[in-house]
Amino acid sequence: MMLIAGTVPIRDMPLSIGEVTAGEEVLFVNGESIPCTQGTGAMVSAALATTTYLGLDAPHTLLAGDVGEGTGSRELYQYLIDHIAEISPTVLALHYWLPEMSQTRQLCEAVKKCRRRPLMIADAASMYSAKGAGLAEEFDIFTPDATEIAFLADPDATHPAYIARHLFETDIAQAPELARVAYKNRGAAKLLLVKGATDYIIRDGEVLAMVTEPDVPPLEAIGGTGDAITGLVAALVYAEMEPYEAAVIAAKANRMAGKYARATPATRVKHIVDQFPAVFRDNLCQWSGVCFLEGGN
Repeated sequence: MMLIAGTVPIRDMPLSIGEVTAGEEVLFVNGESIPCTQGTGAMVSAALATTTYLGLDAPHTLLAGDVGEGTGSRELYQYLIDHIAEISPTVLALHYWLPEMSQTRQLCEAVKKCRRRPLMIADAASMYSAKGAGLAEEFDIFTPDATEIAFLADPDATHPAYIARHLFETDIAQAPELARVAYKNRGAAKLLLVKGATDYIIRDGEVLAMVTEPDVPPLEAIGGTGDAITGLVAALVYAEMEPYEAAVIAAKANRMAGKYARATPATRVKHIVDQFPAVFRDNLCQWSGVCFLEGGN
């Protein structure tokens, strides 16, 4: 099972766990509907599109509403702490929630009780809480953007808003050096997929790959495309790809989907995600060396 956990910006949405299904403009989980425009919803949409193409079980999601007050986030943490050993997913992908260091530490301790350690992925605020708690090395994959890699490299920062350099001084070209510092300071996961105009795949401070093509500049302005990349990575490692290969293919697929969509800054992330089946059909065999048929058939 792949489990994606995160909050959605819906006040009073109760804690909901279950297999996700797709509607026209929304996702459905345990009778609740959530938008798939950006954030956790975009990540889940991308993962679902990928698992559907590959003929895998749909992602299970653990979601709660939170509009910044923290109640839904704390419920998510506690449910995972109490039940992760019982659920024992093969992939655990964490996204938006209020960074809470103590509960993050408890969660990482609870994960050790799983029958088999899940491959752990973190993006957005779950990545912030992992780094802030000093537990970045417990994770297999982080998917930061340019500002977030600066945060991972800053030994004193507990949130990207408080990095030593100004928020807009960080350029994606600085990612390799910042990643080296992050690894030195034990602020990075085993593998980093740094998202930007150039996508960098980095392990132990070494750049393993750079993805620049196709070059689709409007993707940088479309909210949710970075979240979609994380969903792609999660689904591809769930399909038993090695994390490095999954990261490279995710970066390429997201860019190619932008090309297929003829993306403009006004394009919605759902339209990008809708291109994934065609992108996989045309390119996945070449990228991976294994010919996956649509629907797993």
